[in-house]
Amino acid sequence: MTPPPTWVMALIYWLHMLATVTWIGSLAAINLLVLPASSRTLKLVDQVSFISALQKRLEPLAWFSMGLLVVTGLFQLSTNPHYDGFLNTSTQWSLSILIKHSLSVILAVTSAIQTWEVLPAIHRILLKKESADEGELAKLQRRELILLRVNLFLSALILGATAFARAS
Repeated sequence: MTPPPTWVMALIYWLHMLATVTWIGSLAAINLLVLPASSRTLKLVDQVSFISALQKRLEPLAWFSMGLLVVTGLFQLSTNPHYDGFLNTSTQWSLSILIKHSLSVILAVTSAIQTWEVLPAIHRILLKKESADEGELAKLQRRELILLRVNLFLSALILGATAFARAS
């Protein structure tokens, strides 16, 4: 198989890095900047409402980034000379890539739980306004915070696995 032109690979790498920065940057911004500031300055219902509105804007971007990462990552994988097959762990590179992909699956599952379970439950409570159950809202908020922190941690581990692969 003829390797793709340099400009194609450069575009693929650029798109992969852009999606990574967009996704992990938004996770870091929410976890390290937005959540601490909003918890100090807003009441629970206002904070959850604000974070919910922010998540509503970020979720499509995050899922688009994830899709772009899968497509560009598979293309990169198929053209990499180190690639020896699925589940191969004979080299540091292949072990690192397997760890990276395993962590990515876990991250996708936690993101799916947040997107399609926790956030809709928060939206349902917020729609009630006057009769909103603050105890249930606080419980869902804690669950969302845990999922956001887990995703940020997994993202850092994924970057670490990528670094090990690149170093080999």
